[in-house]
Amino acid sequence: MEIKGTYQLPCSPQRAWEALNDPDLLKACLKGCERLEKTADDRFEGTVATKIGPVSARFDGSMTQTDVVAPDRCTMVFEGKGGVAGFAKGSADVTLEEAEGGTLLTYVADAKIGGKLAQMGARLVEGTARSMAEDFFGKFSAALAAEQGGAADAAVAAEAAATDAASAKAAGLSPVWIALIAVLAALLAIYWLA
Repeated sequence: MEIKGTYQLPCSPQRAWEALNDPDLLKACLKGCERLEKTADDRFEGTVATKIGPVSARFDGSMTQTDVVAPDRCTMVFEGKGGVAGFAKGSADVTLEEAEGGTLLTYVADAKIGGKLAQMGARLVEGTARSMAEDFFGKFSAALAAEQGGAADAAVAAEAAATDAASAKAAGLSPVWIALIAVLAALLAIYWLA
């Protein structure tokens, strides 16, 4: 399953790259993140607890960056397991481009999910994925804006993130976001995640 998306970040591509590789910042922005560690220059491992409809699960996952051209792009290869809730695996190509007012993060992800996640209704899974992605990108953008200029900019960034999230909602995020966000702990986004 392939999904695509873009988000505006209120900082330079270099700062966006650094933030997307900062486990402490990512953990603070990801709801339910219990653990996130950078185990190598190109590898993260983590645990995220979440509830998707009637299924509560703790996802343990890993993500490895390949084809890295910092701070412009990379490919992320991810895998995560949530016990009986299911699993996710796949990859995502992420690019960061300088844009007016900051950086445009673009991703194209291809992922597979299985287990109970794959058996649940698409609307339920997509609703949870949208909620997690909106929450993550809102917090992430606000944190970057706060670094750059205080609370007023953070409020503007949060509003911009809400607008981006509404656009993503209209486009219809796929169930892959749950896996991406849980496994990767910005973003992937979405998911870098979800």
